[in-house]
This record gives sequence, C-alpha cells and structure tokens, in this order.
Amino acid sequence: MRIIFMGTPEFAIPSLSLLLENSYDVAAVVTTPDKPQGRGQALAFSAVKQFALKKDLKVLQPESLKDENFISQLKELNAGLFVIVAFRILPREVFTIPKLGAFNLHASLLPKYRGAAPINWAIINGEKETGVTTFFLQEKVDTGNVILQARLPIKENETAGELHDRLAEIGAEIVLHTVRLIEVGKANPKPQDNTLATPAPKIFKEHCRIDWNKDACQIHNLVRGLSPVPCAFSFLSGKMVKIYKTVEENVHTGKPTGVVIDADKKLVVAAKDGIIKILELQLEGKRRLNAEEFLRGFKIKEGDRFECLVP
Repeated sequence: MRIIFMGTPEFAIPSLSLLLENSYDVAAVVTTPDKPQGRGQALAFSAVKQFALKKDLKVLQPESLKDENFISQLKELNAGLFVIVAFRILPREVFTIPKLGAFNLHASLLPKYRGAAPINWAIINGEKETGVTTFFLQEKVDTGNVILQARLPIKENETAGELHDRLAEIGAEIVLHTVRLIEVGKANPKPQDNTLATPAPKIFKEHCRIDWNKDACQIHNLVRGLSPVPCAFSFLSGKMVKIYKTVEENVHTGKPTGVVIDADKKLVVAAKDGIIKILELQLEGKRRLNAEEFLRGFKIKEGDRFECLVP
C-alpha cells in the first residue's frame, strides 16, 4: 500500500520511521516550507524533512495546501492512504483524495484536549493520564471518528518534553497498528462524544508568565507543562527569569506570594498555599543553570520578590 506521510516536528519522526521499517511504500513526505533561522537567516529544514532526505524520500513543501499544483502532485502519486502526524490543518480538497482516507495521530485521548497543545495542557491542568488517538479527518479540527487509542500515565513531576518523547514512541506503534487495520479493512472507527470535549489551544506568551498568587501545585504544573519550551517565566529585579524545573510543597509560610524565603544554595519562593523550590532556571541572556549555580552568579537574598501579576 502506497502512503503519503505528512508531518513537521520531531514528534512525527518515530511514526514515519516505523512505517519505513515495516516496508510500507511512502510515496512522498509533505512538510512545511524551509524557514530562515538564526542571525544569518539561513534556511532551516523541518525535522521531518531532514529525516526524509536521509531516507531518500520525495519531499513536498507547499506554501498553500490548496495550491492546484500541489493537489495535482498528490493525485499523481496515487497513494491509497494519507498519514498525518503533527502537521497543518488539511483542507477537504486534500484529505478526501486517497480512497482509504486520511488519518491523524493526536497526542491526547480525544475528545479531551482538542487543539494545538494537548501535551502542555494535560500537564498544566494536572492530569494523571493522557495518551494518543488516531482518527479519520473531518473538516472540523480533531473531531473525526476514532480508530485507535492508547493510554499513558503521566509520571509525577514529568515535564512536557519528557512526556512528548514517550507519546511519540507509543504514537508510532498506534500509527502502524492503524495502517494495518485500514489495509485489511478491519478499522472500526467510532464517533467522538462531543459533550466530553476539552480545548488545548496554542500556547502564547501570556500563558507562560507565572502567577505567584496561585496554589503551589498550579505553579508547579505550569512550569513542567511548559518545560523545556516555550518555558514558564517570571521577573526578578526587573529581569526575566525562565524557570524549567520545580518541586512544590504544601508548607504554609505566612509570607507574601512571590517572596524568596530561602536563597542559600537553594531557591525557595512562597506561593498561595505552599512553597515552590526552583531547581533549574535561566536568567535572560545567560545559560540554563541549577539553583545553586544560579545563586552563585546572581545575588538574591531572602525577602526579594518575584513580580506578581496582581501585586
């Protein structure tokens, strides 16, 4: 069976790799156009393009998914199935081309966490479990009939980056299983219950700023849900500080929120109902450090205060 694979970031590579390892005919890989990057503005390839070129696969990079030449190219490749992992929203003109359909791998247990950032929001919201879902595409994003799901517990203190890697691996297995079911006509897709749907919108800068007036658990979940990128941040002495790793404890201090209550080899900050121990952080323009290293170079004293959203 001929397949066209569509994807962009690292998350998609295990799925593409596993399809190739199992001798599926990947007629082409569709990914985003190259983008200028860095000071020199040299064109950078997507992670999927880099992998595809190493495997000598045909690569298509349309500026517009509705471009007539691109759609003609897809039709000429005569693939029976489109497999989509972490790509753009496909128009009907594209996802209706293959006779066996087009399915997507989504990093949540749909209908929960529909949207661009399901891994981040699952952790930010304190979920104990997540997973992956394959579903046939429909016009409305992330609403198609579910083919397969796999559940995965979220580990205590696990970051979005760590969970991303585990979901990418289990997702690849589910993609392969889904392709095999479709190939032999045994896929049995089921509609989603829209009443159970929850959103997972794109993460913007305003989502990343720490509100020290919140509970310690909420702050801790925000930090790990945004680590390593785009990363939670706060301001101290007028300078932005990115915070990558924390531990929270339910210890009442009576101190104002955001106040540093210990800066002797460890950095401890008061939250609404407890404390946050900052383990890894980065001052703007500097490299990422553990707390002890950071405190040797950036003088902080007990009583200093991280800026709060509501003073």
